[in-house]
Amino acid sequence: MKNILVLCTGNSCRSQIAQGYLQHFAGNHVNVYSAGVEVHGVNPLAIATMKADGIDISGHTSNHIDEYVGIPFDVVITVCDNAKEQCPYFPGNALKFHQNFPDPAQAVGSPEEITATFEHVRELIKEYVQQFIQQWITNCNQ
Repeated sequence: MKNILVLCTGNSCRSQIAQGYLQHFAGNHVNVYSAGVEVHGVNPLAIATMKADGIDISGHTSNHIDEYVGIPFDVVITVCDNAKEQCPYFPGNALKFHQNFPDPAQAVGSPEEITATFEHVRELIKEYVQQFIQQWITNCNQ
């Protein structure tokens, strides 16, 4: 079973959404962790936008990268440029992937506009995760 770490700045939105989709789509083929280079708490709008797509991340916690130093990761995915720049070295042969997604926590406007931003970012991450699993998880388990 592969250990995957999703890393973001505050471990509040993008990495939480990616963790939710990785767990949902990859099932028991992976252990998924998410962390931040800082800890901001799981954003309630991230929880709500995932719930709207049928995935419950309300039990997720916001974790700091230092909490996972001893875990042998097979894959590290950074989902924002800041995390990529600050991503610590992980011993072993961890494959590193990077995709910069907009930060929905920075959205401004009416509640409807902010919700639309979260939904847009959720869909971007969902598409990325589905392609990632197809290319790197499903094909590697055959």
